Amino acid sequence: MFPGTLSGGVVGRALERGIWSCDVINIRDFAINNYGSVDDTQFGGGAGMVMRADVLGAALDSIQNPGKIIYFSPRGPTLNQHMVREFSANSDATYTLLCGRYEGIDQRVIDEYGILELSIGDYILSGGEIAAQVFIDSCVRVMDNVLGGGVDAAANESFEIGGLEWPLYTRPSVWRGRSVPEVLLSGHHGNIERWRKQQSDEITKERRPDLIKEK
Repeated sequence: MFPGTLSGGVVGRALERGIWSCDVINIRDFAINNYGSVDDTQFGGGAGMVMRADVLGAALDSIQNPGKIIYFSPRGPTLNQHMVREFSANSDATYTLLCGRYEGIDQRVIDEYGILELSIGDYILSGGEIAAQVFIDSCVRVMDNVLGGGVDAAANESFEIGGLEWPLYTRPSVWRGRSVPEVLLSGHHGNIERWRKQQSDEITKERRPDLIKEK
């Protein structure tokens, strides 16, 4: 699963250039028996299997410099662009991303290692691998020398501008009877900026009013 989709696009090129790196550990290598078992039934009963503390502990202990350990879980705070910027601020930082499966992981592992639980949204995935890729992609793309177009490439996007991005247009100027707004063809940068700000405010108010409250 890794690097998976992270091997393509700007994030993949950054991987090739050594701007970021990824070492993968297979938790099954630390299984407790010949069947490769890494989970067991819950104490107290209940549906779903839980990943064992002894297996996960052995896997985590094998890492020389784990840095901050992050476990993707719906119980954690929801990842947002401000958090992404904080995670990416130190280009030398190391993160260990723990990808759970089944019902979850033994709570003692979270307590023992001071693990940060982190969510990518209010829905359930089959495992943490996709969540880890979302985390990596969002963090790497804001690192220096990753995106083309300089600082503005990331700065003028949704969430970076304090709301949602304005509508975008390119050639042709007329398509199926639909024209590009005249202001964008005017060459008047002041009017263009005001139009974009107005559009951003209106779209944010309509679709994500919670972002306005956070501003």
